[in-house]
Parts: sequence; C-alpha cells; structure tokens
Amino acid sequence: MELFDIRILDIVDIVLVAFLLFYLYRLVKGTVAINIFIGIVMVYATWKLTEFLEMQLLSRILGGFLGVGMFALIVVFQQEIRKFLLMLGTTNFSGRRKLLKRFQLRPTAAFNTDIHAILKACQKMGQSRTGAIIVLQRNNSLDFVKSSGDVMSLEVNQPILESIFYKNSPLHDGALIIEDNTITATRVILPVASESNLPARFGLRHRAAVGITEKTDAVCLVVSEETGQLSYLKEGDFVLFKDFDELEKLLAKDLSQ
Repeated sequence: MELFDIRILDIVDIVLVAFLLFYLYRLVKGTVAINIFIGIVMVYATWKLTEFLEMQLLSRILGGFLGVGMFALIVVFQQEIRKFLLMLGTTNFSGRRKLLKRFQLRPTAAFNTDIHAILKACQKMGQSRTGAIIVLQRNNSLDFVKSSGDVMSLEVNQPILESIFYKNSPLHDGALIIEDNTITATRVILPVASESNLPARFGLRHRAAVGITEKTDAVCLVVSEETGQLSYLKEGDFVLFKDFDELEKLLAKDLSQ
C-alpha cells in the first residue's frame, strides 16, 4: 500500500463529504437538533478511536448502537431530512441557485424583497387589530399551496398589503404569499400544524404558520387579530426579537440565504 497513492476521485470524494457535513451543520444550526448532531459526531469519533485502540468490547457496543440508531435518527431528524430533500428536489430553479450559494463561505447576493414596507404594513395592521398571515418564499417552491388561493402578480408595497387584509376585503381570509418582491397569491389555505404543545392562545393563523414553516423553508409573519402582536416563524418555531429593527435584520439575513 502506497501512502501517497491518492486518486483525483478520492479528493473529489473528500470534498463532497466535507460539503455535505457543512450543509448538514448549517441546516441544524440554531435548532435543538444541533445538540443531537454534535452528540452523534462524538459517539462516532469515540467508536473509531476504540477500533483504532483495538478495544473490541466497547467498539462492538458502540458499533451496534450506531447501526440500530440509524432508524431512530430518521425519526429524530424527520423535519430536517424533509427540508433537505425538499430543497434538493425543488422545481424552483432560482431556489437551486440559492442552494448552491449556501455552500459558499462568502456572503450571498442581495435580494429584492421590500422588508421595510412589509413590516410597516404589519405594524399598522397590529395597531388596528387586523389579522394577517404573510408567507415569504425562500428556496422551496410553494406551488402546492398557491393553487388553493387566488393567483396574483403585484409588487410589494405597504398600501396594497394593508388593503388585502382589510376586514371587509374579499381577499383578507387566508394567507398571502410573497416571492422575491412580488405578491403571487392571496386567500391561500395553509397546512395546519397539529402540535398539541402549541399554547391555546394561538389560533389557526399561528398553527398554519407553524405548519408551512415545518414543511418548507419559508418564513412567516403573523399579526394577531386579538392582540395585534406580530410573530415571526421559521422552521416551525417562533423567533424572538426585541423590536422591528431587529426583526428587519433577521428577515434580511434569512431571505438572503
């Protein structure tokens, strides 16, 4: 065996594995799953170390645990695996370009979404207790839910957003979808999350926001009709923010990825 007998395909293999691990880390970073991911890496490293040291008993135990544990991992990482496969199989070609950009270490390209106008509209609707749910598409296609509503092609601006969700408007019922800086659908019916641990104070709007952000990588803004409070949801969970300035930065970061 020659130590330096390395083929070009071996280098490609190593690079692809490195990119895959990096992307998996990016996918679970900031979620509870990151702790599980780190734990798995530590168990795997320990298993390889026991093999190298020829600690046969411990090596067999860890090897058996990792073998059987693969089925458990599919359950634990169900949402992450779903998002990963959705992102790879998306029919949105611009989404594929964004997916490739996520592997790059340099900052991604700028986006066109008028976040300031969206948040100003949400602020005004919150003051008037006007319920609203706005879904902002990222990489995954939302065609499977857009078909349930009315197709639109309107440029995003504050007056249009407020008029759509006005209580007497025929378009106010349901969700609104924004792609880039275009309103592409209104009155959209979203999949509702069935999580029993969601507090009772949250109604169908918040459950729908949890549902769509669990099934896709879209982000969602919800204005409560009861309290006027604005919520930001990502990856099926609520994202905390101090004020509108911080929320604007969070949205800019998420939409640019």
